[in-house]
Amino acid sequence: MTTTGTTTDTKKTTTPRKARSRDGSPRGRRPQPPADDGDGANEVRLVGRLTSVPVAVELPSGDALVSFRISVPRSPGATKTVTTTSQRVDSIPCSAWSAALRRRIAGWRPGDTVEVTGAVCCRFYQAGGVTRSRVEVVASTARIIRRSPVA
Repeated sequence: MTTTGTTTDTKKTTTPRKARSRDGSPRGRRPQPPADDGDGANEVRLVGRLTSVPVAVELPSGDALVSFRISVPRSPGATKTVTTTSQRVDSIPCSAWSAALRRRIAGWRPGDTVEVTGAVCCRFYQAGGVTRSRVEVVASTARIIRRSPVA
């Protein structure tokens, strides 16, 4: 509970503390990536092809996001370290939360070559009575580099 003093009398007034989720962020708001404190950075830049139509999602909290996947080629060194597969691309799940980014990404088509910058985030949610997690890139910027041919 937070207390604040008033200037007209000696009474203290209290302001109720807002409900918080387990990670300490206000309920109903998505967690923000941690600030860079000099010990590391969480910055991602992806350039690849959009694999399918972006999907608009409204969460039970009322938040809206656009979910999409980008297929990015593996670097030559990365394919050598994975001995169980000859996979040459990775499909990376991404999301965009800001209204401007959601509108921009909603117009993308499968096969478009795009660039997305953002941060890797782990989001926890309830589904079917079970807590689940999802690791995704939360986009802070996004743009089309080359449009796919109209099919």
